[in-house]
Amino acid sequence: MRIGPYQLKNNMIVAPMAGVTDRPFRMLCRRMGAGMAVSEMVASNSLLYGSEKTMRRADHQGEADPVSVQIVGADAKMLALAAKHNVDRGAQIIDINMGCPAKKICNVMAGSALLRNEPLVARLLEAVVSAVNVPVTLKIRTGWDRQNRNAIRIARIAETSGVQALAIHGRTRACAYTGDAEYDTIAAVKASVSIPIIANGDITTPEKAKFVLDQTGADAVMIGRAAQGRPWLFREIGHFLKTGEHLPAPEVGEIHRVLLAHVHELYEFYGEHTGLRVARKHIGWYTKGLAGSAHFRHRMNQLESTAGQLAAVDEFFSEQAQRGTRLHYLGELAA
Repeated sequence: MRIGPYQLKNNMIVAPMAGVTDRPFRMLCRRMGAGMAVSEMVASNSLLYGSEKTMRRADHQGEADPVSVQIVGADAKMLALAAKHNVDRGAQIIDINMGCPAKKICNVMAGSALLRNEPLVARLLEAVVSAVNVPVTLKIRTGWDRQNRNAIRIARIAETSGVQALAIHGRTRACAYTGDAEYDTIAAVKASVSIPIIANGDITTPEKAKFVLDQTGADAVMIGRAAQGRPWLFREIGHFLKTGEHLPAPEVGEIHRVLLAHVHELYEFYGEHTGLRVARKHIGWYTKGLAGSAHFRHRMNQLESTAGQLAAVDEFFSEQAQRGTRLHYLGELAA
């Protein structure tokens, strides 16, 4: 998988997820085998450049190449300025968000709402491509709703505008995250353009990753929600794609160590007050489906100190270790 001058080490990419794909999570997924990780979206509104949240999202210290930053907006001039702003701060690839289904994004005619206005899509893409000297990529959905699927037309606009790779979440904006991903639509887009296509949606297992690559002909897969609390999914997929065999499930001790390291990185990145709160959702994802996890999460979410949070994690995983060396999930993990 190649994007401009960057040859990725493999064809597994971490999807941009607001509130999730911060620097600690991106770096963790890279260590676990992902070939690239896209940042959570950064607003194009120049008034936000100085905000603590935006500055934190532009912090790429220690990240492996290539650094991909996603921007969102609906004004060509502002989007171009945002692209330049982020390149100046270390972005090596600029990704444009035209796939987010959130109401607060669509209500300002950004994200997937842009799919309803193809001329504007062209203007935005051309403005950003012209503004920076790094590769520009795009993330979209298959259309606004099932009656208005226009992914092929958008893909052709993107290719003509100079976009160098296209990620497609196989659902319409109206579908949000419900229903099955439309791999046939992704396959049709792949057949209609020559730029690399990245397939996204419902890729939860090594077998599903192989199926999607085979079914769509895509150049890479993009994995989002399935990696929450399961960053080792990337190494499992990579091994399966190379060998057709499964790696053993991670042992309790390793998961405990990965979680603790992740939590400490969150404390350092956000500071203890915010880091404690951000860590709660990640701890919840790591422990989901394990024996006693619902009670543990309820209790853990009441804790107001990092020391208490860490002690609770240690106690929970000590209990898990007593059940065996590998984790045993009580039910199907959510995608």
